[in-house]
Amino acid sequence: MSAVLHPPSGNGKPAVLPSPAAANAAAASFAALTARLDYLDSADVDQVRRAYRFADEAHLGQIRASGEPYITHPIAVAAQCAEWKLDAQALMAALLHDAIEDCGVTKPELIERFGAPVAELVDGLTKLDKLQFNTREENQAESFRKMLLAMARDVRVILIKLADRTHNMRTLDDVPRQKWGRISSETLEIYAPIAHRLGLNQTYRELQDLSFRHLRPWRYQVLSKAVTKARNRRRDLIQKVQREVEAAFEAAGMKVRISGREKTLHSVYRKMDEKHLSFAQVTDIYGFRVIVPTVVDCYTALGILHQMYKPVPGKFKDHIAIPKLNGYQSLHTTLVGPSGVNVEFQMRTEAMHVVAESGVAAHWLYKASDPDSATAERLGTKWLQSLLDIQHETRDAAEFWDHVKIDLFPDAVYVFTPKSQIMAMPRGATVVDFAYAIHSDVGDHTVAARINNEQVPLRTELKNGDVVEVVTAPVSTPNPAWLGFVRTGRARSKIRHHLKTMAHAESQELGLKLLAQALRAEGIENLPEDNAQSHATWEKLLRFTGNRSRAELLTDLGLGKRIASIVAKRLMTLMTEGGEKPNALLMTRERYTAHESVSQGSVMLDGSENASVQYAPCCRPIPGDNIVGYLGRGEGLVVHVAECAVAKRLQHKDSERFIAVEWSDDPVRTFETSLIVTVTNDKGVLARVAAALASAEADITHLDMGNEAAQDAMDMRFLVAVRDQSHLDAVLRNVRRTASVLRARRVLPANNPGN
Repeated sequence: MSAVLHPPSGNGKPAVLPSPAAANAAAASFAALTARLDYLDSADVDQVRRAYRFADEAHLGQIRASGEPYITHPIAVAAQCAEWKLDAQALMAALLHDAIEDCGVTKPELIERFGAPVAELVDGLTKLDKLQFNTREENQAESFRKMLLAMARDVRVILIKLADRTHNMRTLDDVPRQKWGRISSETLEIYAPIAHRLGLNQTYRELQDLSFRHLRPWRYQVLSKAVTKARNRRRDLIQKVQREVEAAFEAAGMKVRISGREKTLHSVYRKMDEKHLSFAQVTDIYGFRVIVPTVVDCYTALGILHQMYKPVPGKFKDHIAIPKLNGYQSLHTTLVGPSGVNVEFQMRTEAMHVVAESGVAAHWLYKASDPDSATAERLGTKWLQSLLDIQHETRDAAEFWDHVKIDLFPDAVYVFTPKSQIMAMPRGATVVDFAYAIHSDVGDHTVAARINNEQVPLRTELKNGDVVEVVTAPVSTPNPAWLGFVRTGRARSKIRHHLKTMAHAESQELGLKLLAQALRAEGIENLPEDNAQSHATWEKLLRFTGNRSRAELLTDLGLGKRIASIVAKRLMTLMTEGGEKPNALLMTRERYTAHESVSQGSVMLDGSENASVQYAPCCRPIPGDNIVGYLGRGEGLVVHVAECAVAKRLQHKDSERFIAVEWSDDPVRTFETSLIVTVTNDKGVLARVAAALASAEADITHLDMGNEAAQDAMDMRFLVAVRDQSHLDAVLRNVRRTASVLRARRVLPANNPGN
């Protein structure tokens, strides 16, 4: 294409005016755009024409890499927006989207000529293009963050941006080849997934294939030839299926529109790559779309198809009853057609088809008939808001991009709150992840959950369409076991933070008890107060122990990192130097009843201690048992039954770490213990034993029946939660009275010395 050089234009750039032929092409392009604006009224069309004239003047002399006048690009972008039936403001912004950056036009000038809304859209688009960073990853992350902020303010910004990127990808052949990789990767990783999430199906497919063609030209060519060959080979089969289906619907008296659907080359390639398949093994390349008048007809059509061909198990999806987050609705089923070839069918109404192809953009299609329509808000806002929440929590660009990469791609599950709000969660997320996604306070106090009105364990994985209800209690706190199954980083970090804070506070409280008890054994009734008067005493003690603060010293005592009796001896010496006198009677009483059940100085246990006290799994003590406390190094207080073989071994090696403990009169919770129930292997015996345990108010927390083959007599091992020893006796009596039960006993340390 020839061009004529002219003196520089007002913005300092050399004005390269197009030849008359190019000018005619540009004019023809705008004429083609005008033909698409029949959905706008004449006043709006005039506004769009004004924007075109301004953009044409502003870009005068600028040439694209293809040699065409630059104005052809804004016209193509506006034409794509007109396809989506966007309003006049969006079309004006599409025509002007490069005016601020490339032509020296200012935002105030645009406000004056076209109004603030159009200027805001153009400004939002300009900001997306201005960002430049050192690394590609950082560039993607930061650009994407800015894009999200623009999307949250006005979704039209992203629609225009997607139209802009689509035209740039269509003309990428004219750009130097070294830029193909970066532009195509960015399109594939950022723009195509956004188009998918917003429901712009045609744009999503086109961006994927254009990116694939420029990223992997050789593979694209090979696959393209293979698909063409397969298309020719299966043409007769596909035509046969179409004829049979059309005849079946005609016989049923249903008006339908049937069209073919072919998998994109990129999705074929990705399936082959991810599942290590050859091209011949990809069976769902072809499919049909059945457009019917009403929603009921979708299900009728499904019935007709299932009578014709056998459905493939597990390949039916109802996206009408449970739409995707982007508003997509259709019935999907895969059938075994002639010659054993799998063929996918999608059933939808005309309105569903518009949303499926245009997504959020479909909002503008119905705007005229329903001015109060909230379609766009309903389709896009939930996802945008969830990403904005991440944006506020995570300031680091690369970290934000890592978060978003998971959420952007469609391997998420969509669940409902009881008030029917949709929430997107990563695949594999559990009820606890859901609770923390709502609010950290909800997560911290979760005690139970219901999915679809049924009680479920907290580790239950969420599935698409689940209605999830979380039950909380003010006294509940996070359980360390949750860390074993939560999926989201947010839940994991919140649980760890809470446990760390809680363990610290509880260890400090236990340390205070232990030091006070050890000090009484030295003949001093009370610890020195934490005040100015006792400051010097505490300072000297901290120099002796090497701790930075009183709180740190008490925490170390609670965790067993320091021995309370040694610290107490030093503290007694310091207090004696300060004039305090030990009480000989108190010292005698404390020292010589330290391991008696009536001990005055023992640590009282009622089950409310969380991280600071552990009940040993080797012997599982319950209230009423004779117990001892072992102050493990860094793991807090571990409580054993006095006769436990493990405790006896530790006592022999490490006697100074044992302290006196005793049960409170009113434990606040139940405690787990092990039972072995020997039964005759009759029908229904497990149900009878479980019923006996339930009637005695014992909760079963675990059951093990072993892996041996069924025998006449067998052992069932139960882990049950009981209040105390008398409750356990009642439970055992109840079980022993049950039919088919031969023996029932508690697993005691003496019975199980190896544990």
